[in-house]
Amino acid sequence: MLTHLDCTKCGKRHEAGRIQNVCACGAPLYARYDLARAALEMRPGHLALREPTLWRYREVLPLPEDAERVSLGEGFTPLLAAPRLGKRLNLPKLAVKEEGGNPTGSFKARGLAVAISMAKALGATDVCLPSAGNAGSALAAYAAAAGLRAHVFLPRDVARLFVMETEAYGAQVEMVDGLITDAGRVCAARARENGWYECATLKEPYRVEGKKTVGYEIAEQMRFSLPDAILYPTGGGTGIVGMWKAFQEMEAMGFVGKERPRMYAVQAEGCAPIVKAFQEGLEEAPPWENAHTHAHGLRVPKALGDFLILRALRESHGAGIAVSEQEIGDGGQEAAASEGLFMAPGGRARVAAAPKLKASGHLPPDDTVVLFDTGTGYKYVENMEPLW
Repeated sequence: MLTHLDCTKCGKRHEAGRIQNVCACGAPLYARYDLARAALEMRPGHLALREPTLWRYREVLPLPEDAERVSLGEGFTPLLAAPRLGKRLNLPKLAVKEEGGNPTGSFKARGLAVAISMAKALGATDVCLPSAGNAGSALAAYAAAAGLRAHVFLPRDVARLFVMETEAYGAQVEMVDGLITDAGRVCAARARENGWYECATLKEPYRVEGKKTVGYEIAEQMRFSLPDAILYPTGGGTGIVGMWKAFQEMEAMGFVGKERPRMYAVQAEGCAPIVKAFQEGLEEAPPWENAHTHAHGLRVPKALGDFLILRALRESHGAGIAVSEQEIGDGGQEAAASEGLFMAPGGRARVAAAPKLKASGHLPPDDTVVLFDTGTGYKYVENMEPLW
C-alpha cells in the first residue's frame, strides 16, 4: 500500500519503485501509504491472528505484495513488566521493551529486514553501511538471506565480536580509523564508486519503516493505548523518528487519539549532540567534538535526522538527557540484579536516565513508562567490562 515518498524537509514528492537515497536537498525521505485502506485490513481483531513478527503490519510497510520478504523472524518482541526495577525507581508502572531476542541480537534487525527486502525488490546487488557493530551484523545477515553482497565499514576500535560475526555472514568488512562518521564518509565514497545501495541510517527510506514497527507493537501490546513516556537510546535516532511516524499513522487510521507519549532521547555525556541542541533550542544539532563513550552505539557525533528527533522531543513535551559512563554501568547492574535482564549499553543508559528524569519532575510515579533494551548485553562484554 506504498503510494509515494515525501521529503521530510522540503516536502518534495518522490515516486516509489526505484532505488534512491535522500532528497536533492539532503534530507531523509518518508514512505507514505494508503492509510484509509490499511485501516480496513489492520483492525485489532485481524492483527491478533497474524504471525508474531513485524510483518503483521504489512499494510504500512513498503514491500510490494508480490515481492519476496527477507525475514529471519524479527519483531513482536515482549513488553515486559518490570515491578522490582520499578519499585527501586519509584515507577510502579514501568515496562521494558526487550529487543535482545531479535535476529542478530538487537533492534537493528527490524530496520535491516525491511531495507534489505526493498533493496532486493528494487534490483540491488550490493548493499553497504557504516556501523558501530549491530547494524553491520544485521545488514550482513539479511544480505546473506537475500543473496546480496554486503559491505560494512566499522570504526577500528569496535569490539572484535562484531567483526567476527559480520564476516561470518559473508560480508566484506573494512576497518576505518575514527568514529562512525568517519566510517560513513568512506562508505559513501565506496558506494558512489561502485554503485552500491547505501543503507546508512536515514540515508534510504526503508530502515525507518522497519524501526517504526516497535511503535505499532507497543500500541498493540497495550491494547491500542500508548504509554505516558518512552525512554530511548539515541545515536542515529531512527527509533524515535520511526515511533513518532508510527503514532501519526495510527492516529490517521483511527487506532489512537491525539495523545502522545513524552519522548526522551538518552545519550552519553561524552557524546550528547541531541541533548545539547534540545537544551539550546536549536533545530539541528552541531557535530559533537571529541565524541567518546563505551556505549559505541551512542557514539554518533552528528545524526542525519537530528531535526526529526528534536521535533519529536518538542512536540511530545519530552526532553534530551545525558548520563555518565559510571551511570551506564550502574544502570546495567541494577537491571540485571532486579529483573534478570543483561542489557546492551543503550538499555543500561535508559535505566540510568530514569531517576534523573524523576528528580527533575519529568516522570510522576503514576506514569506508565517504557524503557528500551535495544539488544543483548553479551555482545558488549569486551568494551563494557571497565564499567563493571
